[in-house]
Amino acid sequence: MSPQSVCAVDTPEPMIGELASGERRPLARLLTRIENGDPSVRPALPELFAAGRGAHVVGITGPPGSGKSTLVNALITEWRKRGRRVGILAVDPSSPYTRGAILGDRIRMMEHAADRDVFMRSMASRGELGGVAATTWIAAAALDAAGYDPVLIETVGAGQSEVEIARLAETTVVVEVPEMGDEVQAIKAGLLEVADIIAVNKGDRPGADRAARQLRAMLSTAGGRVERKPPPVMVTTATTADGVVALADAIDAHRSQARTPVEAGERAANQVRRALADLAATRAMADATWDRTIRAVADRALDPMTAAERLLDGVG
Repeated sequence: MSPQSVCAVDTPEPMIGELASGERRPLARLLTRIENGDPSVRPALPELFAAGRGAHVVGITGPPGSGKSTLVNALITEWRKRGRRVGILAVDPSSPYTRGAILGDRIRMMEHAADRDVFMRSMASRGELGGVAATTWIAAAALDAAGYDPVLIETVGAGQSEVEIARLAETTVVVEVPEMGDEVQAIKAGLLEVADIIAVNKGDRPGADRAARQLRAMLSTAGGRVERKPPPVMVTTATTADGVVALADAIDAHRSQARTPVEAGERAANQVRRALADLAATRAMADATWDRTIRAVADRALDPMTAAERLLDGVG
């Protein structure tokens, strides 16, 4: 959309004011603009965050095939029984060539498609590492402003590298399965280190209880991102909802802990660091010296660190 075509009615501010009405269309339109990187969204961010109602942002992450989408579906059912309005952001992987994505996670949650108090949005990762899209945090703020609580974020499911969710979510649930293999390797992988709660899903399979016991024993001596007691390890079977009530209770109980000054401060610092990095990169790429600097690195006339320092000096 060209700047000339943007008029008052087309800017996000009126949509933000409509979010509290409960109407789904303004929220859907705003999420589309957020995901597409519409520049008119940026001036509206202060108003968007001011409209937030304090939703509990919950990240659901874990390796492929662990049953994340099915578990999210079961959690939605449980929270709807408790009268909660639930927002879901399901991040799907994008093709590195076409940047397209199937956006198929919602297929596993179709039973909630007609529920007006469940809002589900699939987002393409668009090449972002860490399991979430670059605009996921803004989309979560929009769902918060619209009155959805909790807001669930399901990550791509790419494995060990999906620790970015811990920057965004107040409560991070790591989903594992009995067949995860060497539990020591699972601890070393890094993903479990960001867990606030661990769910060993597919608990009807052999070895589920054993895997949970081993994880509890190993986590009792393993370090995490802050000094705290080990996360609870729970066994769930999403397809039958076994253990889902207890998991929902544990997530709700973690809400107050996530908002202590230490936890909230750490999360805010990580978010600002990410925003600083993104902003610096965006401005550096817009600088006239970008192409010349990249060519110098490609020709091995300049190392990447020095190149980055020069670009930052140029946009500082």
